[in-house]
This record gives sequence, structure tokens and C-alpha cells, in this order.
Amino acid sequence: MSVILGLNLMHADTAACLVVDGQLQLAVAEERLGDRIKHSSCFPENAVRRVLKESGLELRDVTHVAIARDPHANLGAKAAYVLRHPVSGGGAVYEHFRRNQKSHGLRWQLAETCGTQVESLTFDTIAVEHHLAHIASAYYLSPFDRLTAGWSYDASGDFVSAMAARCEGTKIEPLYRVMLPHSLGFFYTAICQFIGFDGFGEEYKVMGLASYGEDEYAEQMRKLLLIDESTWFRLGSGYFGMHDGGESGAADDAGRIIMGNLYTDKMQKLLGAPRRPGEPLTQRERNVAKSCQVRFEQAALHCLRRLHRLVPTDQLAMAGGCVLNGVANACISRQTPFGSMYLQPAASDDGTCLGAAYYVYHEVLGGMNRFHMDHPYWGPEYPDSEAFRTAEGSGVPYRRYDDDQLIDVVARYLHDSKVVGWYQSRSEWGPRSLGNRAILANPARPDMKDLINKKIKRRESFRPFAPTVLDESVSEIFEQYVRSPFMMHVAKIRPEWRTKLPAVTHVDGTGRLQSLRREENPRYYDLIKRFSGHSGVPAILNTSFNENEPIVDTPEQALACFQRTDMDVLVLGNYVLVKSGVAQQAA
Repeated sequence: MSVILGLNLMHADTAACLVVDGQLQLAVAEERLGDRIKHSSCFPENAVRRVLKESGLELRDVTHVAIARDPHANLGAKAAYVLRHPVSGGGAVYEHFRRNQKSHGLRWQLAETCGTQVESLTFDTIAVEHHLAHIASAYYLSPFDRLTAGWSYDASGDFVSAMAARCEGTKIEPLYRVMLPHSLGFFYTAICQFIGFDGFGEEYKVMGLASYGEDEYAEQMRKLLLIDESTWFRLGSGYFGMHDGGESGAADDAGRIIMGNLYTDKMQKLLGAPRRPGEPLTQRERNVAKSCQVRFEQAALHCLRRLHRLVPTDQLAMAGGCVLNGVANACISRQTPFGSMYLQPAASDDGTCLGAAYYVYHEVLGGMNRFHMDHPYWGPEYPDSEAFRTAEGSGVPYRRYDDDQLIDVVARYLHDSKVVGWYQSRSEWGPRSLGNRAILANPARPDMKDLINKKIKRRESFRPFAPTVLDESVSEIFEQYVRSPFMMHVAKIRPEWRTKLPAVTHVDGTGRLQSLRREENPRYYDLIKRFSGHSGVPAILNTSFNENEPIVDTPEQALACFQRTDMDVLVLGNYVLVKSGVAQQAA
């Protein structure tokens, strides 16, 4: 029996997964557990303990530990960079060896984490190059086995910012690597910081803000990001600051990731003075965001068309932090020959733990059984008894319904424009709320977006909410059919539906789509179907169950979020809790 513990370590979004004989058992990011710090860079001790416990295994049962980084990868490129940049490059080399030294103590750290004698551990530790782990996380979990193009792009990992690969059967063959300092991820993050969004992982704000702008900075973006037929892409010289030797994954006293400044004085001369956090957003920032998004899409399309010439197929498996840009994903779907795309739900660095584990299973152990991730519900689950204890001790009026009663009762609450906290079964893997840890609302109510932004999510008003749409209704509501079970595509809503779905239609007429088939999540599907019977709308507003924190993990955390916000109804499994002034629905 092979028992593979996959790990993402030593930078943001640490995570763990467990794969037994090729079958995924559990996957969870560290941020959901323990101290619950968003994008946690802490050693994933809680995640390791959790995936082992819920799988009924112990650390001494593990045969292989797969790490999604390889300090020995791309040494030539690293050495060449140091020769060209002796000052900043020296800091980068120091950081490389610091992380390498940390990884040598992994066996002892895991033993301490699990309260196990290190002498009892017999696992082999295998390092998998960062972008290879990204591609493996998409391809090996996809339904594809014939020729498939593999693509990964993000800020950086093992000195690489993008990788192109040929995938077929159980083999992945890397074809090209884009080396630092050239990076689409750094380009996008630098503009994100320039606009004043300086927290780690805030690039999605640029994507949302771009819809309010005009492409007035196209000429400047062409200087910042160079695209021509001889290369994948290049960054303009002198505009970006990176690899100054800062500690990867370093955090402040509050546990927030410390970000180095990625734009230089030369960029300020090109674009003007940057907006400081807290200052009002002006039309200039909206336009910079728009031009950044447009240039990013141009580069992505250029890369994917180039990839298709190398791997002529209609199938694409894609991962990396840049894959969270759903607008670009929809462009790729529309404007490249890749008619079949697979994007696993944790496309950013947390997902590399899966890729490392499956790379070891297929490429190292020769495993032939393919596993297809056709739903995202691979996180922790809590028993019904815990939901009952939480409801019973809440001091909030509650009632338990059987399955069919529950669907009807909650559908009626949603039709009555009540905001519902929906907590069910196993949590979603990845950063998206996909129907088990969600805040749900009526997408047809015009003021619902503003209501949730102000009273529950407490976030910027320009950020949109997403619709979950029954798969058979996607073509009716959207201008293009996109299979998007993991909410990875932003597509145009048909004009006649924009007025019917005001709460989930962005200012540019788009929606970040989650398409849903019944076999993926029967209870969630049935709820939307029943809501559609009341409202005539086969969609629901779906946003993550949190309030400026990681998505809730336990029933107690769900209750706490419910009580400190203006949600009306909380559903914990089959238990329905209602706030004062909200009438209990009859069964």
C-alpha cells in the first residue's frame, strides 16, 4: 500500500493532503485550522494531523512524503542570475539555502507534529519542482488521458514563473520554463501594490476594479510587459523589484504575510505616484487596473496559443496562482483552440501539495490508476452531533427538518430575500465557496449585493458576488457555455438576464460562474432547483462563509460568524437557526 503525504511548505498557503493507493482521502489548507490566518505560511501541522486523523492513519503508516519544491531545480539559471545581479542575487541565494536547510529537518518536524518517535518513520521524502507540481495537480486530477497541454503560471517557484508541458497517459514532459525575473504574476502583483492593495493575495481586487475602468494605460503596459513571437513574455527592465533576499513566507506579529515592494521608482515615473492604502480610489486607479487586466489577458492568450503549437490538442490542464484570474480563463476558452479545459479548485500554491503527491504516485511509484477530481468537497467534515450541540447551545431558536423539508424551507427563506448561512458536510478544497461553506442569497433582489457587502462581508463595494447556476441553464443565462464547477471562469451574462440577476451581475455584465450538476452536490443542486420553482431563477448568489477571515471550518465558527453579522438564517446540516424577527418556516 502506498500512503503519500503531500505538502506545500515554507511560503504562503501551506497545505497538506493524503493519497492512499492513488485515491485522495483529504486535502486542507493550514489557514482553515489552528490560528486561522489567511494565506498562512506556518508549517502545516494542523493540516497534517487532520488529513491523517480523518483517514484513520498515523504518520508511521506514511510511505512517501512529497514536497512541492525542489531546491536543486534550475541551479544553472539561479547561478546566472547571481552573476548578473551580485547584490540582490546574493540575497536570493541566501534565501534558497535557508529554505533548503529547513527542509532537511522535515522528518523531525513531522515526528514532533504528530507526537511520534522519529525512529518509527520509514517514509521516503521526494522533492517535486514547483511548477511541475502545479501542472500535476491539474493534469493528474483531470479526466484527460490522451495528449493534453499542461500550463502553469504564477509569481515564482523554484526560480521559474511559468512552465509548458506535454501530458499523456501517466506522464508529464516539461517542454519550456520561463525563468525569473520575467513573471506575469510579478507584473500583476506589482500593479496591485501600485493601486494600493498591498496585502498578500489581493490581486482579485484588481480584476474586480478593472471592470470600472478604461484601457487608457495600454502604451505604458506595453513597456512594462513585453510580448513578441520570439518569447513567451518578458518584463520591461528596471520597472520591477524582486529577489532582494527577503524571507519567503515571512509574517508579521499578526501572522500576515510580509510583502516586498515589487514596483520601482522607474514605474512611478511611468504611471505617476502610487495610491497609498486607505486613500480614495480614483478613476486613474480604475483605468490602471483595466489596462493591467487587458495586458495580462493579451500575454495569457499569446502563451496559450504558443503552447498549442507545441502541443496540438484541444485539451488543456492548467494551474498556478494566475489561473485564479477567471476573466483570463474565459478568454482562453473563447479565443484559443483549447475547447476542453481542466482547472482544479486549488489552483494556487495550496494545490501543489496535491500535485506533488500525484507526481510521486504516477512518476515515481508507477501508479496507473487515475483519480478524477469531479467535485471540490475534500476538506474536513464534522458529525451531526456537533451541529446539534452548536444549535442547542446557541440560544437561537432552531428546528430540525428532514431532508426534503429542509430544501423547501430554505428555498422559501431565499425567495423571501433572507440571507442564509449554509453549512453542509465536507468543506471545499481551494479558496472558493462552492456550496458547502457558503452564504446564500436571492440574486434577483437589486439591493442584495450592497446589503451583503455592507452588513456581512464588510468589504469594498466594487467587488462582485458570484452566481451558482444549474448546469443545464448556463447557456440560457450566459453568452457562452462554460463548464465551471470550481468557479474559475468569468463570463458575459446575456443582456435579458442582467436585469433579472442584478445582485450577481458585475458592472461590465459578467458573472463569476459556478456551474452545478446534481451528481456533484445533490443537496445544493436540489436547493437551487426548488428556489427556481419559487422564483423562476435557476441560480443563487453564493459567497464564502466568512467575514474577513478564512472560510469557516467548524459549526461553532459558522455560528459565531452568523451571530456577529446580519445574516438572517443559519443552516447547520439539517438544523435551521433563525434570528430574532425572522419567522420559523413551517415544514
